[in-house]
Amino acid sequence: MPRGRYSLHDPHDHSPLGEEHFHCATGPSGWRYVSQITGPSGSPAGSVDLAIDDLGRPIRLQMRSADWQVRGAALDGVTWVRTDPTGEHATEGNVRAHAFTGTSPAFYVAIARLLRLSPGREGKRIRLVHFTAPVLAPLTTDQSWALVARTAHATDNGPLEVDEYQVSALDTGEQYAVHLAGDVVLAAPGLELEDLESPPSPWGAP
Repeated sequence: MPRGRYSLHDPHDHSPLGEEHFHCATGPSGWRYVSQITGPSGSPAGSVDLAIDDLGRPIRLQMRSADWQVRGAALDGVTWVRTDPTGEHATEGNVRAHAFTGTSPAFYVAIARLLRLSPGREGKRIRLVHFTAPVLAPLTTDQSWALVARTAHATDNGPLEVDEYQVSALDTGEQYAVHLAGDVVLAAPGLELEDLESPPSPWGAP
């Protein structure tokens, strides 16, 4: 069960945004990621609890940020309920999309497992609902993902495969790289892996 810590920063000016302390696990029915997010001062700033099935579909999402809360799942596309800080009002949403995304590293792993790309093959287009920080406002976005390289690195625990994805935002034309090792993000815009207490779970591990 990988457990560790990511540092979060603004991808444009690199100002620190806090840290995300996480653990995740792969099981016979899918994969689950749980994290606690702290701000630059170390104070609690939110949480993520994402579970996907063995096909990569989101079967449960619970997010908190700045007292806002979202609960969602794959249902007629993706469906969610967003609650305001007072708890008095809740708004429902539904979009013909494939999955959710946001600032958490969990979403990179979940999308990669949903797409199941092969190196060198043509990329795939995917429609996502992005919950923007800090108020978790939903924004529908289209991306294109391509697996451009898969490289094996020798470690004390045997070979570790690192996948390099090229992600393109189809609405803005922005492109960036995401590097994954199993169910851990090694590098992506706005985050760095600072600490990892146990090795990543390889693709398909029980």
